Formats: sequence, C-alpha cells, structure tokens
Amino acid sequence: MAWLQGVAVAALIAYVLVLLLVWVAQERLLFYPQPMHGKPSAPPGWLLEEVRIPMADGTGLAGVLVKPPAPRAPLVIYFGGNAEEVTAYAQAAASTYGEHAALFVNYRGYGQSGGEPSERALVGDGIEIVDWARKRTDVDASRIALHGVSLGTGVAVQVAEARPPRCMVLTSPYDSMVAVGQRVYRWLPVGLLIRHPFDSLARAPRLKVPVLVLMGDADTLIPMAHSQRLAAAWGGPVQSVVLAGFGHNDIGVSPRYEESIREFLARCL
Repeated sequence: MAWLQGVAVAALIAYVLVLLLVWVAQERLLFYPQPMHGKPSAPPGWLLEEVRIPMADGTGLAGVLVKPPAPRAPLVIYFGGNAEEVTAYAQAAASTYGEHAALFVNYRGYGQSGGEPSERALVGDGIEIVDWARKRTDVDASRIALHGVSLGTGVAVQVAEARPPRCMVLTSPYDSMVAVGQRVYRWLPVGLLIRHPFDSLARAPRLKVPVLVLMGDADTLIPMAHSQRLAAAWGGPVQSVVLAGFGHNDIGVSPRYEESIREFLARCL
C-alpha cells in the first residue's frame, strides 16, 4: 500500500510539473520567431517599399509593401503562421493575389520587428497596421482584404472585428487554440492553462464580411473539423474550398490554392 501511495504521489507531482511547464513555456510552444532569410524582392515589374511601422507602445514592426504597376490598387494585408518570416512571400504576391498590392509585416520578434509576440500584442498591432494602411494614398484604402494563415487566422479574425475589411481569406483556420490544443493534449486542462486562446469561433457570428476558407483534407495539425466549425459559425457569406490530398504545410502547393484566392479577390475587391 505504501508503495502504491508513493507511485501516486510521484505521478501527481510529475503531472503538476507538466502543468507548470506548459503554463510557463507556452509562448515557446505557440510562437516560433524567424529571422530574415535574405533580402525580400517584388514580383517582376512591381514596386517594393521597405516599411517600418511604429506601434503605440513604441515597438517598431518591419515589413514590405509591394505594389503592381497600376495606381492605387486594392490592398491585401497578410497575417502569417507561427513560424513564418512573412517578407519572404513578397515575390509571390502577383501569383497569389493578382493585381492587388500586398503588405507583409512581421509579428513582434520575427524578422526585423522588435518586441515579443503574444495574442494581445499581435491583435493590437494588426489593428494599428490596418489604420496605417488606410492612410496611404498610393493604395485604394477603401478596398482592403485580410489574409490569415494558420496562427494568423486568429489574428485576422480579431482585427476584422475591430476594423472590418472588404473581405477575408483564411488558410487552414481554427475555431480556437483551446480546441486545437485540447485535441492534442487530451489529458491536460488546456482551457485553464492557455493564455493565448485565439477564440475565433466566438467572434465569427459577428463578422458579416465575405470569407474564403481554404482547407487541406490531409491536414493533421489543424484538421478540417476545426475550419469547418469556424465556417459554419461565420456571420457573412462563406466560400469553402477543400484541397484534396494536401496538408497543413503544403496546402499552398495545390494549383487550386492561388487560383481560388485570385478569383475570390477579383470578385470582392
């Protein structure tokens, strides 16, 4: 009996230590800041402007704005995944978005942006980025779309609630980080531990803007069920595209991926 009690106490201590580890280290589990990987470039014939946007708390965020030759084009603002240095995608702006300008600004701690990432910081920064973009006279500030990918879908949804865009594109979105985490860590009280819940599902019914939801049916990181729950709760028009055979990290390889985005933006913007 004493031996069993000792095992139970040891197991309880180990479980508590795991809880403390998850609580303390969750930022490292959720955010993977990336350095710059070379100098960003624009699509052929496009203009590229390196931008540095000061946030209200003094933190400087760095990124690039790429623009097609056409004057005052509509603008797409990109919110990337948790391990993306987003300026690397500038060169693909034309193939992804067509003749629309695109703004790629790195999260705090990513690329050449200062500060440390958190849900509150990323959402607040996103709102300020939209406000900054709307003051530009070289893009059509009345026609702005938001594109969120993976982690960035949770940022884009909250930014859209505060600053409604003309439309949105969500790639591999999730209902909430709690739901995603609970699926993986069934034995942990994820809802009590997580400090960055990114609860898009609670906000979805209030969003009335058209949204394109892109999902890979082979996605094991964010299974389609999470994306489908978000789409079902959306308050505005929803176009869902399932890319058969593609997962979380290769969804952009599908020929239908960029084609679907270009066609959607052509209609909405």
